[in-house]
Amino acid sequence: MNTAASAHARAPQGVRVGVDALPAHPDRIDVRSPAEFADDHIPGAVSLPVLDDAERAEVGTLHARESEFAAKQRGAAIVARNIARIIERHCQGKPRDWSPLVYCWRGGKRSGALAHVLREIGWRAVQLDGGYRAYRRHVVAALATLPAQFRYVVICGLTGSGKSRLLAALAGEGAQTLDLEGLARHRGSLLGDLPDDPQPSQRRFESELLAALEGLDATLPVFVESESRKIGTLQVPEALLAAMRASACVRVATPQPLRVALLQEEYAHFLADTDALAARLALLVPLHGHAAVERWNALARAGDFDSLVGELLVRHYDPMYARSIERNFPRIGEAHVAVPSGLAAGAFHALARDVVRAVAYPAPEAAL
Repeated sequence: MNTAASAHARAPQGVRVGVDALPAHPDRIDVRSPAEFADDHIPGAVSLPVLDDAERAEVGTLHARESEFAAKQRGAAIVARNIARIIERHCQGKPRDWSPLVYCWRGGKRSGALAHVLREIGWRAVQLDGGYRAYRRHVVAALATLPAQFRYVVICGLTGSGKSRLLAALAGEGAQTLDLEGLARHRGSLLGDLPDDPQPSQRRFESELLAALEGLDATLPVFVESESRKIGTLQVPEALLAAMRASACVRVATPQPLRVALLQEEYAHFLADTDALAARLALLVPLHGHAAVERWNALARAGDFDSLVGELLVRHYDPMYARSIERNFPRIGEAHVAVPSGLAAGAFHALARDVVRAVAYPAPEAAL
């Protein structure tokens, strides 16, 4: 056998794989820059950049100002050093049959460089064909069809009724749930930002949503909280919204005193920072006028939070939410009504057990 034939015989087979091969490669290496990784990445991937943000900018500037050749020279030197560091710090001790999936933006030089070195060492590294861009196209396509495969039970209720607590209790009782507000890092209202936990990018939200959907069992109902088209700044995929809005509902009918107390628990960070609260309440001036908003600010400054929360519910949240539910969830009239006995975790777990027993799950139309 000649040298060329021997080299061909030793060449690794299937070194490029498509998105459908992701389940076969749980070890995933994202070699893009940290900023690209933070915006979104394939679930389970670790960030091992062959060019960090500053280095990527440096190479790009060379390409624009001097030449592609100059950029390649500089980029190759940086990438080589970073690959050496990756192998020293992250790859030592991996078994011979280790088969990581390596990807960059479009399956080009960045991922190709690391995958090549790993294969030369003897590991069975593969490169994602089309890179992150191919994965992103897969996410968009899947979110247009996958949501329709499940039966949803939508948890509805006025602001402060404890929908999120009931959803968490349902999960604790073994029911199948989809926590959209958890994925969006937002409570879905004017004051819904979570302290010290900013919302992810739209792409990151959609990647995590798809992973959550792929983990569901289509033979079981999925409890999900009612949502509008946007949760904070994030858009809920249209196919999921359509499926939810055609679904059976549970209406949480929490007495108003409990709602006022619950909201004070969950939004304590705003009540402790009246300036931040005032900035949010200012957004309500076009709807309720300066006088009403100033009254609410005065109640906050005086520490009269019972009155503040009660007025916000009666004048703003309840009318708005009631109109939205009637408009978007046509099956609300036939909803099972669930009434919490208190705010303690035990009360919501008892309610969750009642809901699971009481709600009937009709067979999906696709199975008829």
